[in-house]
Amino acid sequence: MSVVRVMGTETEYGIHAPSAPGSNATLLSSQIVNAYASLTRQRAAGGAETRWDYSDEDPLHDARGWDVPREDAHPSQLTDQPAVLDAEAVALADGPLETDGEDPLSSMLMNMVLGNGARLYVDHAHPEYSSPEVTNPFDAMVWDAAGDAVVLAAVRQIAANPGLPDVNLYKNNTDNKSVSYGSHENYLMPRHVPFGHIVSGLTPFFVSRQVICGAGRVGIGQDGRGAGYQIAQRSDFFEAEVGLETTIRRPIINTRDEPHAVADKYRRLHVIIGDANLSQVSNYLKMGTTALVLDLVEAGEAPAIEVENPVASLRAVSHDTSLTHTVRLRDGRQVTALDIQEIYLEAARRRTQRTGVADPASGDGHTAALLAKWESVLDQLRRDPAGAAAQVEWVAKLSLLEGYRQRDGLDWNDARLGLIDLQWSDVRPEKSLYSRLLARGRMERLATDEQIARAAVEPPPDTRAYFRGKCVQRYSKFVVGASWDSVIFDLPGNRRLQRVPTREPLRGTRALTGGLFERHDDAEGFLAELLGGQR
Repeated sequence: MSVVRVMGTETEYGIHAPSAPGSNATLLSSQIVNAYASLTRQRAAGGAETRWDYSDEDPLHDARGWDVPREDAHPSQLTDQPAVLDAEAVALADGPLETDGEDPLSSMLMNMVLGNGARLYVDHAHPEYSSPEVTNPFDAMVWDAAGDAVVLAAVRQIAANPGLPDVNLYKNNTDNKSVSYGSHENYLMPRHVPFGHIVSGLTPFFVSRQVICGAGRVGIGQDGRGAGYQIAQRSDFFEAEVGLETTIRRPIINTRDEPHAVADKYRRLHVIIGDANLSQVSNYLKMGTTALVLDLVEAGEAPAIEVENPVASLRAVSHDTSLTHTVRLRDGRQVTALDIQEIYLEAARRRTQRTGVADPASGDGHTAALLAKWESVLDQLRRDPAGAAAQVEWVAKLSLLEGYRQRDGLDWNDARLGLIDLQWSDVRPEKSLYSRLLARGRMERLATDEQIARAAVEPPPDTRAYFRGKCVQRYSKFVVGASWDSVIFDLPGNRRLQRVPTREPLRGTRALTGGLFERHDDAEGFLAELLGGQR
């Protein structure tokens, strides 16, 4: 029982060009990728970006044992092929292009593999950062925050170009006009765990988890027209208990079975129900508590509780900032979200005590801290939710909004509160209300600015992301493609491309390959030693 496992995040950022309100969102998102490419100068052969390798993607395979026919799939599900971005496609998605006779699509970069092992690309008219794989919730929080530093650098680069309109990015999940964009998590699991056990073990946990990691939102309902404030930004957008979709009929448990690893050994659990967090504590708890619950599921020790109506309960919990709403279980009990969280906490604590992984002296170095933080935050929410403002994002935002409401006599449907909500999530520190509280010591720090800045340019040392990131850093001229489970080289004089598979997530680490990188400044010598003459 441990929080240590391979995990990572994906964040789509809200995007807006205030000086050019008619701008096309897809083109604006591409400018983010282009701007970061110009900063890093990590270009592949021929001057292009390192392309994403789609050959092992399989987004239509369902974990319940079947494949969705391509003709029946929603277009947003077809992530196994690069987008063919022509003017017609962009116009259909986002409105007409203002081109002045030029072709803005001819030189657009839509994807980058970064030197820290992450991916930056355009997804559904939003810039998206997919973090590198890490092995614990603290690193997951750090390399997720590194994505904010990456896109901030791109925003700054665009602002320095007088020929481009300024672009603002927001780490949030909805435009409050019926559109939601994702903040996803990924966890590596053993393949042998029955998927039905995952569904039953995680559903009550996800219904209640938002009380510790919701980002808070002004507005009720998908379009935000209902007056009020709620705990989570994403909860009103979920309509099913289990399913394959991610942008329509969103399910609490997503069934995409795309392991990005040895398929008969691993499962990648794709979690789409979380909010995009700025609070370090909320993000840390979101990843760490989920990792602990997955270990309970794998051991057959997940709490035996069933929520009677998970989708309705998810929304009801989000709408109740008093944390007193009771959820009906199938056995007839009425419990609050805090009750459910405490049931999972106690189950995790019992197992960690038996296995010893949380022992301060001999444990894994991560589980004890996570359990202590989980317990302290739940205790504070139980005693006085407002007292958790320094740790829990939705509480911090609510406290700030209530201050404005009391000072100016604002009702919850006042548009000014919606603007404050938006300003909370601005990635520019000088504009972000969250960053202002952080600078004043009113939000708890777990990681330093220096740690996050380093993670924006360096890969984690203990997963295959180290190999991927260092290949891009050192040999970018010859790396023409990459994915989570491969790096592709194009060496001068070679008649064919050289694919290096990376299907084992815990290989390709600094311990295993760091010396190899240090010994070779050139890609040819590097590959010759790596492959041992197999080329």
